[in-house]
Amino acid sequence: MNELDQLTALCVNLGAEPGAAATMAAQLQKRATQFATERGVTREEAMHYLLEVLVKGRAGESVADTSAPRPTPSMREKLLSLFHATFGRGPTVMTRAPGRIEFIGNHTDYNGGTVLGAAIDRGVWVALAPRTDGQRRFASDQHEAIVTTSVERLVQQTGASAWLNYPLGVLAALPEFGLKAPAGFDFLAISDLPTGAGLSSSAAIELASALGFLELTGEHPPREIVVKVGRHAENNFVGVPCGILDQGVSGFGQKDQLVFIDCRGPTFATVPMPAGVQFWIFNTHTKHALVDGLYAARHRECMEAAQLLGVQQLVDVSPEQRAASLDKLPAVEARRARHIVEEIARVGQTVTALQTNDLVKVGKLLTASHRSSQTLFENSTPELDFLVDTLIAEPGVYGARLSGGGFGGAVMALTSSAFSEEQAAAVARAYQDKFGTEPMVLSTPPCEGAAVI
Repeated sequence: MNELDQLTALCVNLGAEPGAAATMAAQLQKRATQFATERGVTREEAMHYLLEVLVKGRAGESVADTSAPRPTPSMREKLLSLFHATFGRGPTVMTRAPGRIEFIGNHTDYNGGTVLGAAIDRGVWVALAPRTDGQRRFASDQHEAIVTTSVERLVQQTGASAWLNYPLGVLAALPEFGLKAPAGFDFLAISDLPTGAGLSSSAAIELASALGFLELTGEHPPREIVVKVGRHAENNFVGVPCGILDQGVSGFGQKDQLVFIDCRGPTFATVPMPAGVQFWIFNTHTKHALVDGLYAARHRECMEAAQLLGVQQLVDVSPEQRAASLDKLPAVEARRARHIVEEIARVGQTVTALQTNDLVKVGKLLTASHRSSQTLFENSTPELDFLVDTLIAEPGVYGARLSGGGFGGAVMALTSSAFSEEQAAAVARAYQDKFGTEPMVLSTPPCEGAAVI
C-alpha cells in the first residue's frame, strides 16, 4: 500500500466518506511538501505534525493544545516576519551570505599567500526595501532599536550600534569600485552564526549587505568585485587590516568544495572535499579583550619582517632567503615570518594531499598549522590548545587547528564519518571540566556561498 492509499484509509477511519477521504489524502501530501519547504524540516516531520493535528482535531481536541512539536521557523520565515514587525511592510530584496571555516592558511592572506577555506551552513541574512524619503534605517535581530543614518555623510558607529559599521563600510566602498550606493532604504539583518566563534560573521554581513545594495541599484558586477568591496569596507571603514580570505570564501563557497585563494591576484578556485569526511567546530566562547589590537600587531610585525627581508610581502620570500635570512631577523619578526612562509607551503601540500585523497597527510598538516600558530605566531590560547590536544587523541580525527584570527574563537577538526556526536560531547565535557564552561559544538559540510534569495 502506497502513501496515498494509507492516508486515504486513515481519513476513512476518521469518518470521512471514501471520495472525500481520497481528496483529503491528496491535500495532505501536497501540504506536507509545502510545509517542509516553508519550515525548513523534513517531509516526514511535516507529515507527522499534520497527521497529529488532524487526529486531535477529529477527536475534538484543540489544535492549539496539541503536544506535537511545531517545527522551528526557517531563517527566511524569521527574516520576513521580523522585517514586517520592524518596518510595517515586506522587503523587496533578501540575501544570504555564509560564515566560513579557515581550513588552513592562518594569516597568510594579507601576506600575499594562499589559503583554503569552506563556506558553512550558517550565516547572515539581510532584507531590504527602498525608501523615497532618503532615510537609511537599520535594524537587526540582536538589537531592538532602529538606527537612522544620514545619506549625506557616513559616520562610524560606536557602542551597541557598532555592528552598523559593516553595512556602512560597504556603502562607503561601493563608489570606490565605480558602483552606486542606494539612497534611502529599510535594512534588517539576522544571523544564525554563533558570535565570537571565528567563523567570520563580519564578512558574512558585508557580502549579504553588498548583494542587497546592488540589487536595489540594479547593478551586478563580477563576484570578484563584490568580495573586494567587502574587504575594502573592513580595511578602510571598520579598520581591521584583514586579507581577502573571509570575504572570498563567503563569496565563492560551493557545496562539497573548499575555496582556494591565491591572494596575490586575488584568484579563486575550488578543491573538491573527499567523500566521507566531516568538519566539527568547537566554539570556546572566548575572545581576547585586545583581539583587534593583537591582530593589527601581527599584521604590523609581518610587514616589518618583509621590509627587513627586502621583499614586498612574505609570500615573496624564496626558500634560499628563508634558510639564509630568517634567523637574522629580530626574534619576534623571525617567528612571524617563519610561520607565514611555512604555512604557505603547508597550504600547497594540503591541496596535493586532498587531490590524492591522503587524509592522514591532510590531518598532519592541519595539526602542524596549529602548532605553528601556537609557538611561532602566538595567536593561540590555552583553551584552543586544549581542544586540539584532546581532539587529535580521539579515534576518527585526522587533525585539528584553530580556525580564524585566533586569540580565542574556535577549533576546527577534520574527521572521518565514524567520529560521533558522543565523541564530540565527550570532548566538550572534558573542556567544561577544565575551564568551567561548555563549548558550542557544530558539525557542518562545505556549502554554497553568498546569494540573492
